[in-house]
Amino acid sequence: MIRVVIPYHLQNLAGVSREVTVQVEAPVTLARVLDTLEAQYPVLRGTIRDHVTKERRAFIRFFTCGEDWSHESVEMPLPAEVTSGAEPLRIVGAIAGG
Repeated sequence: MIRVVIPYHLQNLAGVSREVTVQVEAPVTLARVLDTLEAQYPVLRGTIRDHVTKERRAFIRFFTCGEDWSHESVEMPLPAEVTSGAEPLRIVGAIAGG
C-alpha cells in the first residue's frame, strides 16, 4: 500500500483524512499513484493535474523522502521507502505571493 498525504483543501473536497492509502501495481511511479488516487477519489480529477494533459497543476508540489519530486518524470519509479509504505508521498499545495 502506498501512503499519500494530501493538502487540507483536497481532504475536504474528497471527504478523507490527511493520509490515504492506495494499492498500486509495480512499477510504482508517480503517474500510477495519481491515476489510482483519482480512480479511488474521482472528485480529485483535475485538482492535482490537468484533465487532458495530465500535467501537474502550477501550485501543486510532490515530495517524498525529503526530496522535491515535482519536476521529476512521472514515469520514474518512486523510492523503495514509498513502495514499502515506510514513507508517504506528500502532495503539497504551494503558496505564492509577497
